[in-house]
Amino acid sequence: MLSIDLHTHSEASFDGRDSVELLLDQAVAVGLDAIAVTDHDEISASRDAVSLAPEYDVIAIPGMEVSSADGHVLSLGTDALIPSGLPFAETIDRIRDNGGIAVVPHPFQESRSGVLANISKQELTTADAIEVYNSRLLTGFSNRQARMFASRRGLPMTAGSDAHICEMVGQAVTKVDPPEPTAEGILEEIKAGRTATDGKRTPWRVSLRQAAGGLRRRVVHRLTGSQQ
Repeated sequence: MLSIDLHTHSEASFDGRDSVELLLDQAVAVGLDAIAVTDHDEISASRDAVSLAPEYDVIAIPGMEVSSADGHVLSLGTDALIPSGLPFAETIDRIRDNGGIAVVPHPFQESRSGVLANISKQELTTADAIEVYNSRLLTGFSNRQARMFASRRGLPMTAGSDAHICEMVGQAVTKVDPPEPTAEGILEEIKAGRTATDGKRTPWRVSLRQAAGGLRRRVVHRLTGSQQ
């Protein structure tokens, strides 16, 4: 079985802190077989990860976290820059048209741009997979909701750390057993629903530190953008 963290952020995200190299270092340190760097509306760091990954003997899956008009969607398996601000359904179509799969992270967490604040549960079932364990949790209730939703409807399930600092890479993993240890093989197993998930809560002190750091970087990002 391969262990993959499908949801991580680098310094290329407005609220991320660390370099791709540090994320890859941590992936090796915690025994991951693969990682997806999924920055907010940015693909450059993910491309760098794919280029650097062979040096670390890990698989890097290209991807990003797209800010659709209705909430966040992970685009996995394509290095295409999927535009932000499109409706959920069109975002899904764009990801697939570019050869990727669409995974919905933290769908029940409205405060973190979960899509169910804006779309129906029926529309959510059109995604390729649902993230049922996100390690940035407080009570775990939203994760349980996501798992129950996916399980009742027979939808593929994934897990990811949602790390915004390198220390948290690997806190949650998706496990698959593909015929070949490649990014393509991993994604095929996910689409087929042949996954297992495992994870542990990000310590609350670290969550607060990630949130505080992310807030500072978000303010700087907005101020810098307004001056351009």
